[in-house]
Amino acid sequence: MSDTNYYTILQISASASQEEVKDAYRRLVKQFHPDLNLTTAANHERMAAINAAYEVLGDPQHRQSYDEQRQRCRTIGQTVPNPQRGHDLELQWWFSQVYHPVCHLIDGILEPLPSQLNALAADPFDDDLMAEFQSYLDRCQQSLALAQRCFQMMPNPTEVAKVATNLFYCLSLIGDGLEEMDRFSQCFNDYYLHTGQELFRHAANAYDRANV
Repeated sequence: MSDTNYYTILQISASASQEEVKDAYRRLVKQFHPDLNLTTAANHERMAAINAAYEVLGDPQHRQSYDEQRQRCRTIGQTVPNPQRGHDLELQWWFSQVYHPVCHLIDGILEPLPSQLNALAADPFDDDLMAEFQSYLDRCQQSLALAQRCFQMMPNPTEVAKVATNLFYCLSLIGDGLEEMDRFSQCFNDYYLHTGQELFRHAANAYDRANV
């Protein structure tokens, strides 16, 4: 990832609007998603790069931070951020490319759970309510897979080893919790639901320890 440029990955200019960013992402997903295009095994790596780029450029705040980082790099003679050039830049790049996108995905998993459970509590045997809960679980699984790929995209700097360890632990607990809640959606055994909630609680604690 020494010459990673998220705008180049999404095939757009740095002045593209947020709507153009979204359109480019959708077009590239259709073109390179392994489930839609089986012509090359390299699609998996290409999709990981596309997803990582969209997680940053698709969020206005993350995009602003990324643009500011690119500008700082240009002022010191680097056209593209490179995690191998300079100790401080390595840390900044890790936060921009890994930490912030992963945290954004974790927030999208953990924060909706209480409202989802409150809605389901009205009648767990209601087909529509259960379908909505299962849809939430499916979205969480997709976000988790993306977060795990993003987390593995570059080595963790030694200075953030504890932060990275807690993020990894959080993602693992989320995965286990989703499995337990999915079992509940299949058999309506409250044990699995409570176990899933407890695992999410531990995941939230690990996530808190990872916040810097």
